[in-house]
Amino acid sequence: MSVLTNKQEYTPLATMIMFEEDDFTVALADGRQIKVPYEWFPRLANASQKERETYEFIGNGIGMHWPLIDEDISVEGLLRLR
Repeated sequence: MSVLTNKQEYTPLATMIMFEEDDFTVALADGRQIKVPYEWFPRLANASQKERETYEFIGNGIGMHWPLIDEDISVEGLLRLR
């Protein structure tokens, strides 16, 4: 008897970021959400609301880039921090 295995690699992708007073939440395509305190990222902690809300997704959501404060964060990196 043979058994087939499906070793499909999954890359978590960010789809949305929600900003709150002390933290931000990254929504992933698979339905998970990652809540992140600003204190983990000093540039975001010291940024204005406008600077925080001015972001773009990198590589279809594998990461986020904040051009006004020159900050890059990967989804994989956030999952490792938890």
